[in-house]
Amino acid sequence: MIVCIAEKPSVARDIAEVLGAHSRREGYIEGNGYQVTWTFGHLCTLKEPHEYTPSWKSWSLSSLPMIPPRFGIKLIGNPSYEKQFKVIEGLMQKADEIINCGDAGQEGELIQRWVMQKAGARCPVKRLWISSLTEEAIREGFAKLKDQADFQPLYEAGLSRAIGDWLLGMNATRLYTIKYGQNKQVLSIGRVQTPTLALIVNRQLEIQNFTPRQYWELKTVYRDTTFSALIKKSEEELMLEEDKKKEAAKKTKKEEENRGIDPIESLEQGESLVEQIRNSPFAITDVSKKEGREYPPRLFDLTSLQVECNKKFGYSADETLKIIQSLYEKKVATYPRVDTTFLSDDIYPKCPGILKGLRDYEVLTTPLVGKTLTKSKKVFDNTKVTDHHAIIPTGQHPQNLTDMERRVFDMIARRFIAVFYPDCKVATTTVLGEVESIEFRVTGKQILEPGWRVVFGVPENVNAPEDKDEKEGEEESVLPAFVEGESGPHLPILNEKWTQPPRPYTEATLLRAMETAGKLVDNDELRDALKENGIGRPSTRAAIIETLFKRNYIRKERKNLIATPTGVELIQIIHEELLKSAELTGIWEKKLREIERKTYDARQFLEELKQMVSEVVMSVLSDNSNRRITIQEAVSVQQEEKGKKETKKRERKPAAPKKKAAPTKPAAEPVAGNATPSSAAPSSSTPAGTPATPNAQAANTVDPLVGQTCPLCGKGTIIKGKAAYGCSEWRSGCTYRKTFE
Repeated sequence: MIVCIAEKPSVARDIAEVLGAHSRREGYIEGNGYQVTWTFGHLCTLKEPHEYTPSWKSWSLSSLPMIPPRFGIKLIGNPSYEKQFKVIEGLMQKADEIINCGDAGQEGELIQRWVMQKAGARCPVKRLWISSLTEEAIREGFAKLKDQADFQPLYEAGLSRAIGDWLLGMNATRLYTIKYGQNKQVLSIGRVQTPTLALIVNRQLEIQNFTPRQYWELKTVYRDTTFSALIKKSEEELMLEEDKKKEAAKKTKKEEENRGIDPIESLEQGESLVEQIRNSPFAITDVSKKEGREYPPRLFDLTSLQVECNKKFGYSADETLKIIQSLYEKKVATYPRVDTTFLSDDIYPKCPGILKGLRDYEVLTTPLVGKTLTKSKKVFDNTKVTDHHAIIPTGQHPQNLTDMERRVFDMIARRFIAVFYPDCKVATTTVLGEVESIEFRVTGKQILEPGWRVVFGVPENVNAPEDKDEKEGEEESVLPAFVEGESGPHLPILNEKWTQPPRPYTEATLLRAMETAGKLVDNDELRDALKENGIGRPSTRAAIIETLFKRNYIRKERKNLIATPTGVELIQIIHEELLKSAELTGIWEKKLREIERKTYDARQFLEELKQMVSEVVMSVLSDNSNRRITIQEAVSVQQEEKGKKETKKRERKPAAPKKKAAPTKPAAEPVAGNATPSSAAPSSSTPAGTPATPNAQAANTVDPLVGQTCPLCGKGTIIKGKAAYGCSEWRSGCTYRKTFE
């Protein structure tokens, strides 16, 4: 008998249907020589500290660093999980062959490998590797099953990540909680979580410490067109530009001359210039027109989809991830947890069929019918695709989508259609003028052929949808016809301005900063290069942001992410750059990717991490100051904006402050890094934990059931109501309910 193990019941049902297995059993589906079973995401996790060494049960500085000689796994303490695991174990013990049908990614590989190890599987194992859940994709995947050994590096990278998160999270959280915390409140430290918080805190401090500087802009209106005076760039600006050129590795044809007047820093200086030019004629000195092309926007990877949804609809990163995961499970979109915006060449022959399946977009797809579709290297590039390609429609007609799902699908569909449309042809006109030796300039832009822009229904003089935020206030319009040498009267204007601080992070800009390890870049090619050193993975960044909310390290003001006093104090008290530097954490992420590609040794990575943890412990223990962090209560929901769905979902009513702590152990101990419920560290509430006092239990903000995958639908997560636990997918019909004991 061949046993197939999927990550969710819904995926198992899809696979069983294709394989011809129709007999439902307790915990699996059987038929046609197959037994198709499932997990509920993570069934296993790394053992808790005291399960390696009993003395590690109690939190004390003397037990740090905790570095087990060998890491082990255990079943997560949950009756539903234990029941399903017994089914899996029984099937695997008798199996002739196992097919790992887990999510085709690093975490999916780790989830199933741990289950197979725990179940003591000994038979040969094959791997199903697919990018969508359509019947065609599943059949094709089963026809091309791969050997499990081919994915050993992927498993080693996932295991190294989990162990690294355990080592840093367990040790640093205990270390900082005991050393700097008050009233036994947990100070959660994470390999990815803490550098992400540091990005927000550093930006916030930059804004708070910003001193606005007054300056003036000299403009003049000639023939109903506003020209701006050229301003010399400061040495700092020139150096910044030079650095950007080096980073982008782009050679400029000719070094631009630093022309223009000195910056206007006083009203007197500005008024003097106005008087100097007021009565002299304005002369046009140069008119240049350059025709160019604008390429269609790139296809979506997970991060760019989350960024765009946050900008356009205000969806949080977590909401977008859940929506695209649902679209994937409804078979209308391809695998979502991807970090590439390219397609592999083998997708190209399938594209006409996918376009044909987009029946709601026939107005846009009809012009492409019967033509050879464009095959641009900016879309199809095997060298830019590893395990999965960019997120695209599958070609199946979407049905029964929610409003939120429909919006996200629409964005994905239009991006996909647009890449087969012609480039947008534009003409950029630059006009230079002069009066009394002071140079002025104006730039106009005209769309000659809209090309792909018609897919988005964008007016001809408006920037592309993804450019709106970046180019706000800089929209270029069509200019009148100017002739070199013409001159005439003009009206000078002096505008008072103030320098502006950097903007607070939104989820969109924070995701971009995480992707590039804190470096702010707009160029797509440069962003691709920096992705190698990004912090976190596309699939876990949303959970990291959610964790910062839950820990009350950040809160939301409209779209802006604001660090709480606790979050600011935590980052300020951490002196070890290794814990809070996005750049250094990005280097660790790069090494994990290299392990996946077999260019870095997993054992060496873990040895380096153990050394780092030991150094951090020694550094903090040698701090003789009496610093303490004040734990602040979370901002109540009522103070947030009313009526915004994402705000209601995001903010949670805070638990009451602790009145009395457990004798040996604080409320909960989170694992660093990915911080998802499935990889959360062992808490004091688990059976093996130290019993807490009644008061401590009441005040404990971490419930072991909350956040775990729903055992009934396998799609939602457990939430806590007034009288019972339920499922977050209750609106979609899930009936899971468990009354409080």
